[in-house]
Amino acid sequence: MKTKKMIITGANGFLGKYLCHWFARLGWEVVAISRRGGVPGVARDLRWDGRTAGDWTREFEGAEAVVNLAGRSVNCRYGEKNKAAIFASRLESTRLVAEAIRGCASPPRLWLNSSTATIYRHAEDRPQDEDSGELGEGFSVEVARAWEKALFESEVPDGVRRVALRTAIVLGNEPGTVFDYLRKIAWLGLGGRMGSGKQKMSWIHVDDFCRAVEWMCGQDELREVYNLSAPHPTDNAGCMAGFRRIVGRRFGLPATKWMLEVGTFLMRSESELVLKSRWVLPKRLQEEGFTFKWPTFEAALENLESRPGVG
Repeated sequence: MKTKKMIITGANGFLGKYLCHWFARLGWEVVAISRRGGVPGVARDLRWDGRTAGDWTREFEGAEAVVNLAGRSVNCRYGEKNKAAIFASRLESTRLVAEAIRGCASPPRLWLNSSTATIYRHAEDRPQDEDSGELGEGFSVEVARAWEKALFESEVPDGVRRVALRTAIVLGNEPGTVFDYLRKIAWLGLGGRMGSGKQKMSWIHVDDFCRAVEWMCGQDELREVYNLSAPHPTDNAGCMAGFRRIVGRRFGLPATKWMLEVGTFLMRSESELVLKSRWVLPKRLQEEGFTFKWPTFEAALENLESRPGVG
């Protein structure tokens, strides 16, 4: 039987590395395309600049699936220069993937493109799903809307299915991730509630993210948008309590809204990243038969704390 080929663009990030390892273990031929590399020995490691076509486009021929994860981090101040870079990194890479697919005589069957659960409004009153969720306002939402528009308005051959992955915060025990950051501040005794603590936090275990991508690759029919989030969101207070528990801290200093505004300014980030209430549910995944291995926050934290990452 012919080995299936997976193309992962933006593969040098946290999620890209996990997906490369995941599909390599499944026996797929994995091609990792990125600016800097990072998965030698696991996947064929190719380079692009995210803006222009190159020899790497040949790899799309005959591939089973493409997962585009490329995009500059939003963990920065939203000045005009950073805003432009965030938009460009997502829109240019998405259009470039479409160009590569158009050049194939035998194009990939499936194109999964990153989006974000932040596309929904600040919600403390009710959860947001793919059918009844309301899109929000502000810079982050504008980016997400434009990202999905670039995906669905791109020209690709008939038969190529396109899916936007509205992904919540992905938890994985890796340096520089949300898990790493929150674990550290809890260990330092600063892991109290942030703001009111009532803002919802939707999340997904990195294994379930990879499992969802694998599941989609095996489906004959898919809808255009899926929320990749665990079925049991927590809130900020519960999140921080969970991190205090795994590091053995009974108490954590809380941070008021004004403290977060000052702190994120000094850290060259935005308070929206911790103050926006993201209450997102994976309605379509569950309706269509996907089962989460890590549906609850507490179990997910304990699992991640007990094991190393992929490096």
